[in-house]
Amino acid sequence: MSIPEGLDRIDLRGITAVGRHGVFDHERRDGQTFIADVSLGLDLEPAASSDDLTATVDYGQLAQDLHDVIVGEPVDLIESVALRMVNLCLARPHVRWASVTVHKPEAPITVTFTDVSVTIERSKQ
Repeated sequence: MSIPEGLDRIDLRGITAVGRHGVFDHERRDGQTFIADVSLGLDLEPAASSDDLTATVDYGQLAQDLHDVIVGEPVDLIESVALRMVNLCLARPHVRWASVTVHKPEAPITVTFTDVSVTIERSKQ
């Protein structure tokens, strides 16, 4: 899935925090780094024409809210973290489409790897 035609985009990359998500006891106890990348699809013309923050997304506040999901209530799966985040994005009134990728670069994987991530994309009907 990609951004629907006719929508503009806001991207937030590299929102980083320590969370306690995971299925293993040590993940819940010790925590680890999670990184979120977010893309929002919306019509930016009203905000650009009026120079009015209320006509767009306050990405500073959104970044804080996404950070709070990472450091918030633990879940087993990064899929669950990503779904929480995409729903948070779509709750913004101007957002019509959202894509959230959650990275877990310190995942307990026994082979050498660089990153593991999941991406969830959703749009408003």
